[in-house]
Amino acid sequence: MQSLLTALALVLVLEGLMPFIAPARWRETITRIGQFSDGQIRFLGLGAILAGVILMQVTR
Repeated sequence: MQSLLTALALVLVLEGLMPFIAPARWRETITRIGQFSDGQIRFLGLGAILAGVILMQVTR
């Protein structure tokens, strides 16, 4: 459970970096992503999942 909470904390820190460092650029990026089709958003999500799984396997 401790590892899960640590991982969640790290995700929150990483997710918060862009809006903190470059809020205008972050807003522009979110606006562009909002214009993607559902299929494109799903593809981005799948890519993120696969990258995460591969990274977990490589770092074991």
